[in-house]
Amino acid sequence: MTTVAKSKRSMSVFYPCYNEEANVERVTRAALKTCERLFEDYEVIIVNDGSKDRTGEIADQLAAENPRVRAVHNRPNRGYGGALARGFREASKDFIFYTDGDGQFDFEEMEKILPLLDQYEIVSCYRMNRQDPLQRKINAFCWGTLVNVLFSIRLRDIDCAFKIYPKRFIDEIEMCSTGALIDTEMLAKARRLGYSIGQMGVHHYPRTAGQQTGANFKVILRAFRELFKLYSQIRATGRGRESVASA
Repeated sequence: MTTVAKSKRSMSVFYPCYNEEANVERVTRAALKTCERLFEDYEVIIVNDGSKDRTGEIADQLAAENPRVRAVHNRPNRGYGGALARGFREASKDFIFYTDGDGQFDFEEMEKILPLLDQYEIVSCYRMNRQDPLQRKINAFCWGTLVNVLFSIRLRDIDCAFKIYPKRFIDEIEMCSTGALIDTEMLAKARRLGYSIGQMGVHHYPRTAGQQTGANFKVILRAFRELFKLYSQIRATGRGRESVASA
């Protein structure tokens, strides 16, 4: 691995975990390895979202052995949006990176997206060669097209869990979505407030353990219910300047 100068930016890294006992230790150790190489000041936060397996226990063990790691627990489960909101609110550093706890992204790709923060306030990545079933990819395309039209976000992959936000943006907004709409809500509010957004592709890998929950019918139904509430809210509050670009 090439030696790089550590970033002067302080970085919080977090990921939500629901029944990820087979992944949480591997993902945490990968996060620590990358952060130690890239940052002088960082923290890793595991958000255990009401897991029914040993995820919470393993997360506490990892936190006990490394002062850079914190484990927080939602009891009961608050859904994907609730888990992300908890992670964002727990983060204490100037910038906040989040991904998923299933191990389908490579933390090492953080290195190539960090330079975008010299040009843009937010980095929102898109999945290259997305490793999901065909039906899930079709659903994601239709959903992405819909929300891009409704909110004029114009991003390639709104729900990609490989993003960096400045903490000042998180402190500026209220996060209301409890489900899958959380990514749309945050990007729509960033767009309205005039934050600049840079895009870059990252690799997506097959899930090797655990089970996906995002395609659950109840999850999808809740996302649509929240979508129309968000649309009304965004229309009522108006929009700021537009600045969205791709790298």
